[in-house]
Amino acid sequence: MPQQDQQYIVRIETNKEKVPLSKAQKEFNRLIDKIEKSSTDLRELRDITQYVQQRMQADYWPLIDQYTRFQADLIRLLDRAYERSDLNKSERKKLEVLIQRMAFELIATHDIDELKPIYDKYDSQGFDKISAEPNKLALPADEQEESVKADEAEQKAAKPKSEKRQAREAKKQLEERNITKAVRTVYMDLVKAFHPDREPDETEKQRKTEIMHRVTDAYEKGDLLALLRLQLEFERIDQTHLENLAETQLKYYNKILREQAQELDDELTGLQNQLAAMTGKPAFAVTSRTALEFSLNSDIAHLKRTVKQIKADVKALANDDILKQWLKFN
Repeated sequence: MPQQDQQYIVRIETNKEKVPLSKAQKEFNRLIDKIEKSSTDLRELRDITQYVQQRMQADYWPLIDQYTRFQADLIRLLDRAYERSDLNKSERKKLEVLIQRMAFELIATHDIDELKPIYDKYDSQGFDKISAEPNKLALPADEQEESVKADEAEQKAAKPKSEKRQAREAKKQLEERNITKAVRTVYMDLVKAFHPDREPDETEKQRKTEIMHRVTDAYEKGDLLALLRLQLEFERIDQTHLENLAETQLKYYNKILREQAQELDDELTGLQNQLAAMTGKPAFAVTSRTALEFSLNSDIAHLKRTVKQIKADVKALANDDILKQWLKFN
């Protein structure tokens, strides 16, 4: 009995007569190789993403929370210091700028709304008005763009279709039906062989049920490669069958595989971008777990030092003389 974890190789080999592979056969092999590589890359990147998410959740974000709390404490300390009578005009101006900049960043980036009254104290317009203005300016432009798109869609729908366009659309629809039929033919072959409903033997029925779960999962995903592997695994087809696929059938298979390869590439790119946004690294630099682990360890160590430093700063700046000295260099 075939082993489920065995990876069945779907590939068209040169036949005994050593006849060179056709263009469609070569394309079939190329797409299979591409899908297999992308699938492997995707599995590895998912593992990397899970690892990074766990490390960020356990070690990175708690330090960010600590740092922002100490920043908020520092802003409150500077706000209290501003009320002191022994500060000169230059020192007060520096405090105003520092408080506004630090408070705005914490409110906007970390949603620490309790700092809004402090920010508003140093900016007569207030945080809510300042932060809302860009959105107000952008709104009409967004609405205008949507209106233009709607008009274009309406004009396109109203425009009568030419005979050539109708013919192209009819051809495209026929292609899509044939592609769907190609996948469904493979699927139905497996369904006929392994549907468990009429199986009297309970052990065999359970085996067929498990096979059908795999078949249905592959079909629902449109995964032609997985369906072909299942056919090989359960001896519904053999190498000779692959070598003798008609050119027309190969054409539809290749179109399906091309779409499948593109979907994998899109998913891979999306995951790379997600990981890049999560770590602050460029997308090309997030595919190596070793490199990301080193980078994360470095970032976390740096953040620990930063938290330790700001904690010491908050404590030290409570001293009036130290605060005055600090203002000279900020």
